[in-house]
Amino acid sequence: KCAHLRLACQREPKPYYMSKLWWCGITLLGLGEVGNFTAYGFVPVVLVAPLGSVSVIGSAFISVLFLKKTMRAADILGGTLTVTGTYLSVTFAPNVPQELTARQVQNYLVSWPFLVYSILEIMIFCILLYFYKRKAVKHMVVLLMMVALLASLTVIAVKAVACMITLSAKGKMQLTYSVFYIMTVLMATSCAFQVKFLNQAMHLYEATAVVPMNFVFFTTSAIISGVIFYREFQSAALLSVFMFLFGCLLSFLGVFVIARNKKEEHLQIAFIDCGHIPGQKLTGKIQPDSHSSRYGTLNNEDDSVKSQS
Repeated sequence: KCAHLRLACQREPKPYYMSKLWWCGITLLGLGEVGNFTAYGFVPVVLVAPLGSVSVIGSAFISVLFLKKTMRAADILGGTLTVTGTYLSVTFAPNVPQELTARQVQNYLVSWPFLVYSILEIMIFCILLYFYKRKAVKHMVVLLMMVALLASLTVIAVKAVACMITLSAKGKMQLTYSVFYIMTVLMATSCAFQVKFLNQAMHLYEATAVVPMNFVFFTTSAIISGVIFYREFQSAALLSVFMFLFGCLLSFLGVFVIARNKKEEHLQIAFIDCGHIPGQKLTGKIQPDSHSSRYGTLNNEDDSVKSQS
């Protein structure tokens, strides 16, 4: 976001991918994702996904330091709700170590719940992509929903690849199976397109609005993919499921409190300053109401202006 703001202030803006600051941000983002990748190899998806709230809290403070935003009471309240919800989600999430082999991944890929889920996801993504490409709809919800749909595939692929690498490191070789390379390609491709759409959202809207909304969509898609593909709540108690969902709702409520009343920020939009029209007050109307008989004429108040006209 810092890179986009700096480029927008230049007389001849360069593409964002030519900015060293932008590449620095992408590199830091990549290093953070390495930590996520490692975590998916040891614990269930539904345990890792809610911890993304750390990025929501961090973005609020980072925006104050680097983007010169103002810390509000709503940010503090939302952060408290988010941390509380994350604590409940992590506490009641199934924390059963899972050694995922290549053969198990192959069986999950051809299971009917995942096939139905994949078909629905592809259909929704194609509809959103149609509005994005043909209708030029670049609303934040449309962009972040496409990111979330891609993220569900990324989470599935990352979990599979991380588990197979972990088992191979322990002596149970899994890298000879073709499904390992299929999942690696799926992981890299979905990540690349996520960066594209997420970068578009960051370019058009406030970072403090994009990050919380992205957290809500990403967490939801990750939990759904973990439940459908890896069946992580298959033997969980009803109370644990309820408390986990309640924690997620608290986290979502917290991020919505943080994101509320955030104005959209559009960069590089030309405008005309109409505040210096001769004879017009800065607080006055430029022309009468559309239902008035004088609609279409300037609302001059003194004779001197009329003589000038």
